[in-house]
Amino acid sequence: MAAEKAASRLEDQWRDILSVHARTMCEIDRELHPHGLGASDFEVLDILVSGTSAPDAQVSTGPAPAEQCRVQNIADRIHLSQSALSRLIGRLEKEGLVERSICQEDRRGVWVALTRKGRDLHAQVRPLQRAALARMLTDA
Repeated sequence: MAAEKAASRLEDQWRDILSVHARTMCEIDRELHPHGLGASDFEVLDILVSGTSAPDAQVSTGPAPAEQCRVQNIADRIHLSQSALSRLIGRLEKEGLVERSICQEDRRGVWVALTRKGRDLHAQVRPLQRAALARMLTDA
């Protein structure tokens, strides 16, 4: 009996977490949609902006320095399947927000680098995302 109640409380907590997550993602999507981004798009840009904290992050030495991160490391930090993440990165690349390149040390690996346009858009919408988080999670 006690074990069933404990299990039921855990299930309720889990459902509450999922509910807060879903509502928060929807709120972020609504805020960012006018800027052509969704919550997952923003997460990839945000990971790249803070990419220097990732173990394999590097700063490129081209004319417009940009943080870059291996796709696998992004996949470890975002809750999307590998194929969904690949499609998302493809869309961001098509929009000129990121660039992909082959990892020279391991030809199976792919680097994703933030472009100047991606950095500028991230800086523009970051306050909107943070405000949505504050609204949604302060009440949670």
